[in-house]
Amino acid sequence: MSDLRDQYFRPLRDLRVSVTDRCNFRCPYCMPAEVFGPAYAFLSDEQCMSLAELDLVLRLFVRAGVGKVRITGGEPLLRPEVPALVRLLKHELRVPDVALTTNGWLLERLAPELRAAGLDRLNVSLDSLRPETFVRLSGGGRDRRLERVLQGIAAAAALGFPIKINMVVQRGVNDGDIPALAAWTREHGFTLRCIEFMDVGNHNGWCRDLVVPAREIVARISALWPLEPCAPAYRGEVAARYRYRDGRGEIGLISSVTAPFCRDCHRARLSADGKLYTCLFASSGWDLLGALRAGASAEELFTCLERVWRGRLDRYSDERAALLAHHETRRKIEMSYIGG
Repeated sequence: MSDLRDQYFRPLRDLRVSVTDRCNFRCPYCMPAEVFGPAYAFLSDEQCMSLAELDLVLRLFVRAGVGKVRITGGEPLLRPEVPALVRLLKHELRVPDVALTTNGWLLERLAPELRAAGLDRLNVSLDSLRPETFVRLSGGGRDRRLERVLQGIAAAAALGFPIKINMVVQRGVNDGDIPALAAWTREHGFTLRCIEFMDVGNHNGWCRDLVVPAREIVARISALWPLEPCAPAYRGEVAARYRYRDGRGEIGLISSVTAPFCRDCHRARLSADGKLYTCLFASSGWDLLGALRAGASAEELFTCLERVWRGRLDRYSDERAALLAHHETRRKIEMSYIGG
């Protein structure tokens, strides 16, 4: 196993693999319907990496030091090969930690197959337990039923999956739903992950006034059920974790806006069409799939991967305040394309 280090001496340990840029939801903070409408040009099947191509490229990342892989989208469960990809990662590549992030819509049907394939963990995006707010934040009409997602979560929990609930918190939109989600996750043994509203992509209407700082979220929950901080479980852990003092589980906070963690970021991203990105807020990537299809050998691809990571200087969240102060903007890759 290689021990790659970037320009800030950060190793490559985590990889997010997007298997599709498509999604059946239209969450306004990720894929607003007015942008990602019927005429939007999503990737074709031919443009996406095949399972065989994923196999070859993922072996390079494992060789480079990756020990955690998260399968994302878009909505990854729209891609039929996902259980086969999980089996590849767990049984062929022996990746210790394989997780998947989903909106839960297809989870009830697919949870047994994912469990049998060896998936370790699940994150389910759920921004509210109020049906009307859920509809608003999933971008759906009356067919967007909260009950279906809750049934999927229950089915996965019954199979023994550890489950984290991802809540993107926006002031005046769903921050009032924090107590209900905290109570529900405590009751069911899930971990609530509250995520500060971030300026990902180019179309999500981000402004700082909508950001609820992580420290405020902790204070709100702790006023109901006292919390205490947890030590990081491993170097580079993205979430700041707090445990309930009564022993009823924990919560996690993703504070990219108010408390950036770029200084110890170990994460790379692979898009569905095989491009390598070294930051969620990147403007461009490196086309590994294009090189592979043009005849590059595995060694040549690994050399490219090494060169990209060793030259990495990304720390956008640390730089955000200065950019905003000078009214500078950067065009960024859409979150749905590289999986958040």
